Amino acid sequence: MGRELTTALEGPWSGFEGHEQVVTAEDAPSGLRVVIAIHSTVLGPALGGTRISAYEGSASPGWAAQQDALRLSRAMTYKNALAGLDHGGGKAVILGDPHAKSIDLLHAYGRVVESLGGRYVTAGDLGITVADMDVIGETCRWATGRSPERGGVGDSGILTAVGVWQGMRASAHHLWGSPDL
Repeated sequence: MGRELTTALEGPWSGFEGHEQVVTAEDAPSGLRVVIAIHSTVLGPALGGTRISAYEGSASPGWAAQQDALRLSRAMTYKNALAGLDHGGGKAVILGDPHAKSIDLLHAYGRVVESLGGRYVTAGDLGITVADMDVIGETCRWATGRSPERGGVGDSGILTAVGVWQGMRASAHHLWGSPDL
């Protein structure tokens, strides 16, 4: 690997029963501080995005990152099940400035995800771009949301927009008897 990653594996997580695993990792040379929460792998490997935030304004940024990872990983379990995917729910939160992330930080994060052996499949979320996912994928086989040149579908925002549009149409049909907006 080239450098040591400090990791801690704990669970079930106090206050969020039902989480199978919570991983915290730090890599001092790159500045990586991350929390990965795996809520469930009952349907398959946990799938969920990675976000990066400094949690400015929070009295305890580390606690805020942990709470986000726990809450969002649980939501991903339900989201993936409702979508009919063979995946459980997971979420990762990198504590840091999205504008200051480096290749070293993204590589270190990829190594943390890789160390989970496929229990968690990561994708982009707030502050993480398709280009970032390509970099993460250089050290991790479990990175989705990569560019078409790297075997991915590219920006998931388009697919998200289609899903939101269909949700709006379904709501309109339920309320007014027609999907017309």
